[in-house]
Amino acid sequence: MDTRSTTTGGWTPAQAPSPDTHATTLRHLHSVPVATTAVGGFYLAMAGINAGLAIADASLYRHFADAGLFGFVRDGWAQVVMVHPQVWVALLAAAEALIGASLLAGGRFARAGWMGVLAFHVLLLPFGFGVWIYAVPALVFFAWLAHRDWRFLRVSSP
Repeated sequence: MDTRSTTTGGWTPAQAPSPDTHATTLRHLHSVPVATTAVGGFYLAMAGINAGLAIADASLYRHFADAGLFGFVRDGWAQVVMVHPQVWVALLAAAEALIGASLLAGGRFARAGWMGVLAFHVLLLPFGFGVWIYAVPALVFFAWLAHRDWRFLRVSSP
């Protein structure tokens, strides 16, 4: 027997959600980690930009490590990365896409994605003090966002 009523939007008064339930649902919807989603989208966009730049003109990356803090950073960039820049930048773009997709997937994948975001920015630091202008504030900001969203990223998610 159908107990739905037309006066309460399809529910009998006993079945209708209470205002408290509605408020709890709204609070839950607002607690979705928006920052995780935004950073995931940012990483996917940056993957596309890096892939596009590598295809268009990989020599744009030639001087990226010139101000590296250590000789192995400068030499490694020139002698390894710039020998086949399309391959290395494609790998960079793939890593960025993986980080972005992990963040968007949620749950334990997003937690791994946040770790990737933080590691990515730490690995930028040896490329020189000029990179620090971006990387240090970004690292602090992303660490704060990760800390804020961490509790909403349930490890039981797929």
